[in-house]
Amino acid sequence: MGVPKKRTSSMRRDRRRAANFKIKPANVTKCPKCKEPVLSHRVCPSCGTYKGEQVTESV
Repeated sequence: MGVPKKRTSSMRRDRRRAANFKIKPANVTKCPKCKEPVLSHRVCPSCGTYKGEQVTESV
């Protein structure tokens, strides 16, 4: 059975663990009506539409 000969340093241990927590960019798309950037599956903040339907009043 494999047993480590030396203790793993905290820097090496933390660097290995940090590889699993990479930040991914937000999934931004364009609104089909007003062409403004919108997060996916959210109501457009500028025109108030979602899936082609008017959901909120536009400002």
